[in-house]
Amino acid sequence: MAKEAKPAADSAAAAPPAKSSKKLLIIIIAAVVLLLGLGGTAVTFLMKGNAEHSEEDGEAPVEKPKPTKKKKAEKETPPVYVAFDPFTVNLVPESGDQFLQLILSVEVDDLHSGDQLKQYMPKLRNDLTMILSSKKASELISKEGKAKLAEEIREQINGVLDPTGKGKKRDYPIKEVLFTSFIIQ
Repeated sequence: MAKEAKPAADSAAAAPPAKSSKKLLIIIIAAVVLLLGLGGTAVTFLMKGNAEHSEEDGEAPVEKPKPTKKKKAEKETPPVYVAFDPFTVNLVPESGDQFLQLILSVEVDDLHSGDQLKQYMPKLRNDLTMILSSKKASELISKEGKAKLAEEIREQINGVLDPTGKGKKRDYPIKEVLFTSFIIQ
């Protein structure tokens, strides 16, 4: 019996060192990670210090290509879109009655232009209705016809927003006209 009790005591004594060895392993791993981090920081610091000293010694340091600078407005502001309510107009008859259902949005250069556009919305809708109702379905069915219509709409809107006509074509607030739905029936 005494011999049986002794091995039980040995197995109980062996269990605590296993827990302590896990803790010791975690501490060692943490110390290694910390040393690697400090070593990397030291190397980076020394590399930067050597680059500064090489400039003082008269050696030309290797210059990194500078990224092209964009205007702050282009970099910081996302595009601004203003959606128009749907247009439904009768087209010029070719072979019976046809109509156009169109939903469009315009890209403006900033929020101020978007607000200004909303102020002129009744006049713009009237002018665009006149333009759309003067078209034939055959003019609008092709990709080129749609592109031409988009440009005509863009010029009309820019004309309303700049009635003096002093703005340069590229300086107008409306950048692009986008068709989100285009149905001819």
